[in-house]
Amino acid sequence: MKKHAAGVLIGAALSTLSYQSYADVILHAFNWTYDDVAAKAQEIADLGYTKVLVSPAYKSTGDQWWARYQPQDYRVIDNPLGDTADFQAMVNALNAKGVETYADIVFNHMANEAWKRSDLNYPGSEVLQQYSSNQGYYNGITLFGDVSSGLFGGGDFHGTYDQGGPKCISNYSDVGDVQYNRLCGAAPDPGLPDLDPNNWVVAQQKAYLQALKDMGVTGFRVDAAKHMTNYHINAVFDSNIKNGVHVFGEIITTGGAGSSEYDNFLAPYLSATGHSAYDFPLFAQIRSAFSFGGSMNALVDPGAYGQALSGDKAITFSITHDIPLNDGFRYQLLDPTDEHLANAYVLGRDGGVPLLYSDNNESGDNRWVDLYKRDDIKGMVKFHNGVQGSGMQVVSHNDCVIFFKRDHQGVVGINKCADGQDIWVDTSTDNLWWYRNYRDTLSNDVQYITTQWHKFYVPGRSARMWLME
Repeated sequence: MKKHAAGVLIGAALSTLSYQSYADVILHAFNWTYDDVAAKAQEIADLGYTKVLVSPAYKSTGDQWWARYQPQDYRVIDNPLGDTADFQAMVNALNAKGVETYADIVFNHMANEAWKRSDLNYPGSEVLQQYSSNQGYYNGITLFGDVSSGLFGGGDFHGTYDQGGPKCISNYSDVGDVQYNRLCGAAPDPGLPDLDPNNWVVAQQKAYLQALKDMGVTGFRVDAAKHMTNYHINAVFDSNIKNGVHVFGEIITTGGAGSSEYDNFLAPYLSATGHSAYDFPLFAQIRSAFSFGGSMNALVDPGAYGQALSGDKAITFSITHDIPLNDGFRYQLLDPTDEHLANAYVLGRDGGVPLLYSDNNESGDNRWVDLYKRDDIKGMVKFHNGVQGSGMQVVSHNDCVIFFKRDHQGVVGINKCADGQDIWVDTSTDNLWWYRNYRDTLSNDVQYITTQWHKFYVPGRSARMWLME
């Protein structure tokens, strides 16, 4: 036997400890109502998730998913997903099951309401009238401030008319253009009014974050962080706001070090803020590896040459909501089988916090409805949680296959090609334990090691994630 009895018992204890101490998978409950999340709190916890990212919570109107990304007022939570009371009940329900709540934050802009009014007063007279006509209710769901008056006016935005009028972004490679001008649709759309980080705006945004923290929120996803200056981000997310919370930004890039988007936006953001971010550099490597003619060798150690973020700063994924829901990003969609294999890589590897996207078929693809509880995803989350805290060692790799282990706790094999492959492993050198079951969490295949050289088999277009029992 490779390890004496005491070692086996210690190993089992450490396995349990690592699950409890390091489990970190985020469920992105995209566009779920707060009531729905609350009702599923026990199920979410049982599946091994420890954090749930919910859609933006403030005053917004319109049934479309994108309307949640057009804030009207931070001071109340009131939108088709629920109100302040529903949000608090959801946080409480998740917290009771040991699951944290992460909030999606939109601080770059306010709602595009030019189609119904020309001023830049938010939340606008129509919403203020709604507040006053139901004063008791809105006073009861107010997070901070006085909702009898407005929140922002024309002087709180970039590109006001005394400065020559608002402008749409015309050059996405120009940092100033991207961070000071508006996100617009096709002409003549005037775009989303772009907030100026003056003292008043920063104070209101900080008050909003503090209110969410007081409700029990422990993480913030910063939407459209690419379009905000690092000065603005740091002014809002000061040391007090960041204390005890996890902050990560959305900065979409097509690659890592050497690509203009990474060099101009993501690298400066990471350096200036110290926050985490979506690991779009790693995603670019994943897309390359699974592309026709691509090689799985690209996934051996992409961080070594700047094509993946450091593990302590990375939010890893195989898909984000922007990819299927925006025509301009749909080219990044992986083939469904490749996405399954990419999920095995993201949840099997060491480094980063994995985020799993599960929607209500807003895109019409019907691929991510109930993904969070799909059998393969359940197995991957189980493996990830079971090996957290263990190191990662790549044992074998070629154009088709990457095969790695997580110390002695687990073994992962991913084969993107059609033909199955055998991988022989020296269990003495690679420190795999004898006389223990290594059970695949995806297929229930069991490997029982009794000799120095052991053959693992990975079928074509498949992944195996063997977890030591």
